[in-house]
Amino acid sequence: MKYFVLLAGYGEMPPWDELTPEEQEAGMAQHVAFDEACAARPGVEITSAEALADGSTATTLRTRGGDMTITDGPFAEAAEHIGGYYVLDAPDLDTVIDLCKVLPAYDIDIRPVLDAP
Repeated sequence: MKYFVLLAGYGEMPPWDELTPEEQEAGMAQHVAFDEACAARPGVEITSAEALADGSTATTLRTRGGDMTITDGPFAEAAEHIGGYYVLDAPDLDTVIDLCKVLPAYDIDIRPVLDAP
């Protein structure tokens, strides 16, 4: 089954641009360790992964009453910061949760990917 793993907030971490170069390097090492842990786990494959630009670079589309508006900036005024994502093919949710413990202390949202009809 595929799972979408959204790095949805800084959690216990300060924002990336507030980290020292050494702290950023340590955070990147945790992502490398996550990649390696996934590769070492039978039945697990990272099928997609990307870091995302800051929310201030977003373009948001909203449709209300049939009319679409386009605005610059994040979807909502919220504390969350979407930093990136992984799509994992894994045997079950427990495996994904276990692997996510290798990542930095982000707030993480995990959702199954629905099969296309």
